[in-house]
Amino acid sequence: MRVLGIDPALRTTGYGAIECTNRRLRLIEAGVVTPRAGAALEDRLRELHAGMCDVIAQTRPTVVVIEELYTSYKNPLTALLMAHARGVLCLASAQAGIPVHTLAHAHVKRALVGSGSARKEQIGAMVRQLLGLRIHPKPLDVSDALALALAFTNVAGRPLIAPGRRAG
Repeated sequence: MRVLGIDPALRTTGYGAIECTNRRLRLIEAGVVTPRAGAALEDRLRELHAGMCDVIAQTRPTVVVIEELYTSYKNPLTALLMAHARGVLCLASAQAGIPVHTLAHAHVKRALVGSGSARKEQIGAMVRQLLGLRIHPKPLDVSDALALALAFTNVAGRPLIAPGRRAG
C-alpha cells in the first residue's frame, strides 16, 4: 500500500508519501506545495490543485489521507478558506481515481503516540523513528502529512514497524 498524507493549507500544504509493504515502512517522497503568496484565491487554488496533481503523478499513491477540517468557532473565515483548499486537494485525488480518507488530528496523535494531546515534538520524533530518518521532517507541514500517512497505515490494519525492526 502506498499512502499519500496531505496537511492542507492555502499557504503551505505539506505532503508525505510512504509505502507499507509486508508491514515495513519506507519514505517515498515528502515536501510542500506553496501557491504564490498574495495571489487571488482562485489562482492560489489552481496552483495548489496543479501542484498536488504533479505530486500524485510522481508518487502514485493507492490512497490519499487528508487531515479532517477543524477550526475554532471564533475563526469561521479560516474554516471556509481551509475548506476551499481541501476541496481542490480532494478533486486532484478524485481525478486520479484515488480514494480519499480523512483523519482527525487527535486520532493521528493517538495512533502514533498513544495520546490525543501529544505535542508536535512527540509526533515529529515518532515520524522520524518509524521512517528511520536522521532528522525531524521540516517544515511541520511535512511532518504532519507524514504522521497522517503513518496513522492511516495503522488504521488500515498494518501495524507500524520501524525500518530494521521485526514484528512480534
